[in-house]
Amino acid sequence: MTVTTRPAEAATSAPCGDTPLFGEMAGDIAVSYEFFPPKTEKMEAQLWDAITELAPLAPKFVSVTYGAGGSTRERTHATVARIRRETDLVPAAHLTCVAASKGEIDEIADEYWDAGVRHIVALRGDPQPQDNGVFRAHPEGYASAAALVEGLRKRHDFEISVAAYPEMHPEASSAQSDLDNLKRKIDAGSTRAITQFFFSADAYFRFLDKALAAGITAPIVPGIMPVTNFAAIRRMSANTEIPASLESLFADLDERPGPRALVAAVAAADLCKRLYDGGVRNFHFYTLNKADQTYAICQLLGLRPKETV
Repeated sequence: MTVTTRPAEAATSAPCGDTPLFGEMAGDIAVSYEFFPPKTEKMEAQLWDAITELAPLAPKFVSVTYGAGGSTRERTHATVARIRRETDLVPAAHLTCVAASKGEIDEIADEYWDAGVRHIVALRGDPQPQDNGVFRAHPEGYASAAALVEGLRKRHDFEISVAAYPEMHPEASSAQSDLDNLKRKIDAGSTRAITQFFFSADAYFRFLDKALAAGITAPIVPGIMPVTNFAAIRRMSANTEIPASLESLFADLDERPGPRALVAAVAAADLCKRLYDGGVRNFHFYTLNKADQTYAICQLLGLRPKETV
């Protein structure tokens, strides 16, 4: 098993001479990307443009999300199947516990396995709108992500990723209970955890310390969200701290998409470099089906397209 070790905080020094901020990045990183299933033909074209542009960077895998209450079940499966069929990428299908019995979820898992999909991102899922923000398990379903992982592991020998929350899941009663839940998911047979997006490298490293102290040894991959719309990020952040410095960077840019995209790429690359300086070599990017920012960040980190023969 790969062991998550606490990266040693590298000493930093002010840039000197003519060396650019990202000028000495070795490109020795591994990346993965998240996409969501398209609703329209136009969105499908945008998705495949993004996949085509990012594919040469040779991601370890690409994941496809699963809508609340299974609302995108068929579209998720169709997108994953097309990636498997038409590209050399390794697809990972999101799967949740929401609004489905164990039998239904097992059937979906079997369909993925039969289609050659070997990687599942196992999630509890968000509460349904009619449940007023409270998760209610299907009476014949899996009650938690840990139970889902255990069920999937019994079904097939999937590679399984789960979610982690460096600044605590919004519904958790405490940071310790949230960490205990992560350990249950790992102990049930998960391969790795992928974090919710965050904006503080220190928050991620503190979380790694706590995870190691709790006996969690599986890799915990940082999830990186380039800021496409700062107002939307504020709404989505929940327990995620937004540093004042980031607020300042994006001041007055919500109505200026071009400059905002440029600032977002540099800000995310700066966060990744801080993580890199602390020993991180694996990154998961929430692309929102757009390639430019993610590609730019990878470029700044020294990653280059894989040469084809």
